Amino acid sequence: MKKLAAGNWKMNGTMAALAEVSALLEAHPDPACEMLLCPPATLIAAMAAQARGTALKVGAQDCHPRPKGAHTGDISVPLLRDAGATHVIVGHSERRTDHGETDALVRAKAEAVVDGGLTAIVCIGETEAERDSGKTLAVIGTQLDGSIPGGATATNLVVAYEPVWAIGTGRTPMPSEIAEVHGFLRGRLRGLIGGEAEKVRILYGGSVKPSNAADIFAIPHVDGALVGGASLKAADFGAIVAALSAA
Repeated sequence: MKKLAAGNWKMNGTMAALAEVSALLEAHPDPACEMLLCPPATLIAAMAAQARGTALKVGAQDCHPRPKGAHTGDISVPLLRDAGATHVIVGHSERRTDHGETDALVRAKAEAVVDGGLTAIVCIGETEAERDSGKTLAVIGTQLDGSIPGGATATNLVVAYEPVWAIGTGRTPMPSEIAEVHGFLRGRLRGLIGGEAEKVRILYGGSVKPSNAADIFAIPHVDGALVGGASLKAADFGAIVAALSAA
């Protein structure tokens, strides 16, 4: 399975930002890795139309666990699929922190994604206090166990490890720390979903940028990246795509 360079635009981007997508596709029309951008919901349909027939896939940043109903302001998986999304990020640390999302809710959302025929990108990660107290593996193990959907396969599940203290801070863990976590996650997945675990892509996220991408992608069990701010500019995200394609 191809490695995955995924970009999370978070609450950034208007229609004018689609010019960056055009520049990205012009510079990287057929990369060796898979490319995915997850823009704000307001841009999904327009970006999906722009990406049709290209190497770029388009995803969403969140979803509601129910397929429809009286849930003002929420977006369901069928609506996202209709707009052109192929992936949905669930359980991002900003959702867990800002909206109090639990592992159970993340799992419900992930199952909705899988049931809707899309791919769930399940995010997990420890805070700085949890790392400093030596609880990293316990925390992410509990999050993984409680968050991945039933019926998970390498086709419908991607796991993204994002240490909360590294997101948007410019700090990254040591390569040995990333290797420890990704190796642990691979083993944990084997216990949860068996042989499929070998093909599930485990992404690293947290201040990934062109200057450190190649070093991160050389670490065992790192199958790509979930990129934040650097995914907003074609030059920066393209450099990360190039590094992953060469890994």
